[in-house]
Amino acid sequence: MNVPGIRSYVQHPPQGDYDAIVVGSGLSGMACAALMAKEGRRALVLERHYTAGGFTHVFRRGDYEWDVGVHYIGDVNRPESMLARTFRYLTDGKLEWADMGEVYDRIIFGEEHYELHAGTEAFVANLQESFPDERDRRDIERYTELIHEVSRAYRPYSVEKSLPGIFSFLFGGFMRRKFLKQATRTTRDVLEEQVGNPKLRAVLTGQYGDYGLPPAESAFGMHGLLANHYVRGAAYPVGGSSRIAETIAEGIDRAGGAILTKAEVERILVEGSTAVGVRMADGRELRAPLVISCAGVANTYGRLIGDEDRTRLGLAELPRKVEPSWSHVALYLGFRRSAADLGLQKTNLWIYPDDGYDHDANVRNYLENPDGDFPVVYVSFPSAKDPDWERRYPGRSTVDVITLAPYDWFARWEGTRWHKRGEDYEAFKQRLTDRLLEVLYRHVPQLRGQLDHCEMSTPLSTAHFANYGQGEIYGLAHTPQRFAQRFLRPKTPVRNLWLTGQDILTAGIAASVASGVLTMSAIGRKNYFKQIRDSEC
Repeated sequence: MNVPGIRSYVQHPPQGDYDAIVVGSGLSGMACAALMAKEGRRALVLERHYTAGGFTHVFRRGDYEWDVGVHYIGDVNRPESMLARTFRYLTDGKLEWADMGEVYDRIIFGEEHYELHAGTEAFVANLQESFPDERDRRDIERYTELIHEVSRAYRPYSVEKSLPGIFSFLFGGFMRRKFLKQATRTTRDVLEEQVGNPKLRAVLTGQYGDYGLPPAESAFGMHGLLANHYVRGAAYPVGGSSRIAETIAEGIDRAGGAILTKAEVERILVEGSTAVGVRMADGRELRAPLVISCAGVANTYGRLIGDEDRTRLGLAELPRKVEPSWSHVALYLGFRRSAADLGLQKTNLWIYPDDGYDHDANVRNYLENPDGDFPVVYVSFPSAKDPDWERRYPGRSTVDVITLAPYDWFARWEGTRWHKRGEDYEAFKQRLTDRLLEVLYRHVPQLRGQLDHCEMSTPLSTAHFANYGQGEIYGLAHTPQRFAQRFLRPKTPVRNLWLTGQDILTAGIAASVASGVLTMSAIGRKNYFKQIRDSEC
């Protein structure tokens, strides 16, 4: 597909001078380039994959396409929200959203189903119907107030990351304090204090797969942000998740910038203590006054900076202060009937073991017995969410099925090539596939016998395409320790080298685009969030 602004590095090598080089075409990096384009500056975005957009990209097989990381996004269904305004600004209003309706998530434990309804009042009222005891009703209201408080406290915490050193020194502690009060405690610890009913706690944490850690390991700050992000409802990009990168790329292209695929950066060039450009895998050197990396902390400090520079500048120990998030396996399924014919709904399913109201125990049991119940199975119906799908793929539908999977299970196939990993690898994948299909058919029985295409990605697939060392889709693990780290900010110890992406804020589409705006605010020492707001006044 020919998209203005997105070209192959091999066929269209960069020409002329650029104001910045962006390493990686994830949403945060593209947001940085788009904000520069708004000011007439040229940014060169370099992507090692054959397609741009990071986890917003899609892949196609014949009559089907699947998203790989965008399943639903909160807050964009409210036109007045900062996130909706930001997307309108970056895409000149060309990106459209389809509201997912009243129920965005369904939490399932055996035959017991709990629905999460859009809008704070509806969210509370529906859960109170499921948990009518007076104490549970009060706990639900208190919980909702708490996640709102977490979201409010997060704003100064995140803004502090963009402040110059002296202002961070003077005001940083105060700005971070309220959020860290919640973020440095586990989700389990906080909810055991706030919510008495274990079943209610399990339902309230039923979306933990969206950030990849069960309650005893995750920071409550992360959980509160995620839950509050969706509490007003969710939406899906019209035309599929690839429309996000396509619509942003158009503005970058108009300003003379470019997004080049199959463009692998081998090294960030550092002279003294200053980043001056990059060296490509083919040996070509490209120079610019700014280098922005959205390749992740581990990749940037652990691989893209040379060994000598890493040691000399004190970067080597930084990645060791944090740990990678969990990895996953995903089934991408295609059916030769439309979503309407198959009765597929927009609502996501979070499926847990029948009596699995203890998420942490579910995960422990899974690690001890991989052939036992999956700790969580997430099911998404992208073709039902996208009102443009039927025009592009008439009479077809798709389903994504995802579960956790430790990288260690796949480590013995490291170094093998994609699609050439051997019969034992394929057999292992097939066992996982068969088990996941049975979970799907139990809860969506009309799909049995209708399957036309089935493909599984593993942590090795994620490592291959996204260049994450252990196939982690969420970058750094969202633990209490992670949120206490002061080095996870746009400014680096290397002059003119800046970071952006999910490691700077949190995982997710909203955080990624906000990270791009935050990084540009830090670079330019101006409030790009205010600029976006003012653009619509």
